[in-house]
Amino acid sequence: MTGPQPWIWKALGVAGGLFRALPHPGAVRLGGLLGRTVARCTPERVERAVGRCERFLAVDRGEARRIVLGAYDHFGRSAAEFLRFPALVGHLGDWVTLEGEEHLRGALDRGKGVVLLTAHLGSWEMAAGVLAERGFPMNAIGAQQRDPRITDLIAELRLLHGVVTVWKGFDLKTAIQCLREGRILGILLDQDARDKGLVSPFLGAPASTPVGPVKLAHKLGAAVVPLQTVRLPDGVHHRLTLYPPLEDPRGIPFGEDAQASVDRCNGVLSRWIREHPDQWMWMYPRWATTLGDR
Repeated sequence: MTGPQPWIWKALGVAGGLFRALPHPGAVRLGGLLGRTVARCTPERVERAVGRCERFLAVDRGEARRIVLGAYDHFGRSAAEFLRFPALVGHLGDWVTLEGEEHLRGALDRGKGVVLLTAHLGSWEMAAGVLAERGFPMNAIGAQQRDPRITDLIAELRLLHGVVTVWKGFDLKTAIQCLREGRILGILLDQDARDKGLVSPFLGAPASTPVGPVKLAHKLGAAVVPLQTVRLPDGVHHRLTLYPPLEDPRGIPFGEDAQASVDRCNGVLSRWIREHPDQWMWMYPRWATTLGDR
């Protein structure tokens, strides 16, 4: 169901103006406070997230609650950063330390495009923007929002820093064109693909996972480069790490064995989430198709 969401649109306008008027650290901290306020206002959703975290990380209830509330704080900060994009043009790098850039440049130099593998972990919008500002030809998959004005806002904010949005989930035609032109396609793979995905372990539990990016990378010879972004302890700076392209340990091309390749991708993302669990989106029902998680 699509259509205008007047109160959300108005709230975004007010919040964006406020965040842009404040110094960056203050705006980001205010975003964290608002994130925790959202948690207090949505207790049922928080409890579902806590249960999810407790189950799939195998931690006690108290620890799961701490992690989930930390995630609300983190994503509130991320929202503030994103809404501040007009004030950060040319300056995202002031807040992000980039490591492993040579892995992405080397993969891109092959001329067959790159699938950039990441998750709803850390600040992926900051990561994409920083890479685009450093001259990388960035494209990012995005889900259309219920309110088309919000869809347009997301695309506009990304484009301010040079990131082009590919809509409609995994749009195969556009994705193929992107890779054939030797560009980068950013993918958030930690999504429930329902009946179109491969079932693969994610945090140790079976989860329907998008297989299209892996198959496409194999078909076109594109490298799959993992990208990890982490918010640092001061709450306002980030570390963005790029890793060598993924390979099949048997020596066959990555993606030829789709199941093994998707398992490898999920293994990388799961490890990162375990390292920084309070920066992952526990609010999302990742295992809805396979385990009835809602």
